[in-house]
Amino acid sequence: MPKSSPLSEGSVYEGFDIYASYVVNATGLHVGTLKVVRKRDKRVLYPFDGCETIGPYESSEDARKAAQVLGQRLVEADIANPEP
Repeated sequence: MPKSSPLSEGSVYEGFDIYASYVVNATGLHVGTLKVVRKRDKRVLYPFDGCETIGPYESSEDARKAAQVLGQRLVEADIANPEP
C-alpha cells in the first residue's frame, strides 16, 4: 500500500492534517484516498458517510493529486466556514 504523508507543515493548512494517497481497485484503476483532520479538536472532516469517491484514474499520480486537491478544498472551506 502506498504511503501517505501530511501536507500541513508550514502553510495555511498547518492547523490540519491532510493525508492523500491512492489504492488500486479490482479493475486495475487508481482511486484516491483521503483523510483530513482538524488538529485543534482532532475532528475528522473527511472521510464522512456518503462522501464522494475520488476517481478512478489511470495513474497513481492523478489519483493522489485529486485527493490532495480535494483535501485542500475541504480545509479552505472549513477555514472560511468552520463546522462546530
